[in-house]
Amino acid sequence: MNHYEDQVIIRRASLADADIITELTAAAYSRHVPRLGRLPQPMTADYRQMVAEHPIWLLYLGSEPAGVLVLIVEAEALLIYSVAISPPHQKQGLGRRLLAWAEQEARRAGYTLIRLYTNVLMEENVALYRRLGYEETGRESYLGSTLVHMAKPLTVA
Repeated sequence: MNHYEDQVIIRRASLADADIITELTAAAYSRHVPRLGRLPQPMTADYRQMVAEHPIWLLYLGSEPAGVLVLIVEAEALLIYSVAISPPHQKQGLGRRLLAWAEQEARRAGYTLIRLYTNVLMEENVALYRRLGYEETGRESYLGSTLVHMAKPLTVA
């Protein structure tokens, strides 16, 4: 358990949160720009449209927004589109906390599979997802690089 455990609040985002989502995502993903040579896909999304169409969750530490989870409902699986933690709060288990939340939401909705994708150049993300039980399901060329598609089977409780 980390020292934030008693302060963590996860709530569904609303349209009023679009700017917070955009800012958190930009801050979290900006470290990948030099490696990719471009903005990562989540930094280019229109979060006003995304929050209107998809389940998005904000993680707060007390009153401070510290993370965002963007989910996309698909026919066969729940897709984790983005997990973003503000830089001061990275490497403290909050991303794993949001991934666990995503799995909980998928189970609640009756899914037996959750999936995500990440850029092959984000090697630490690929390694984390593998440690958490995700298996590679394919690779896809994308904007001069490669996306790694991963999925994890879920047991419905």
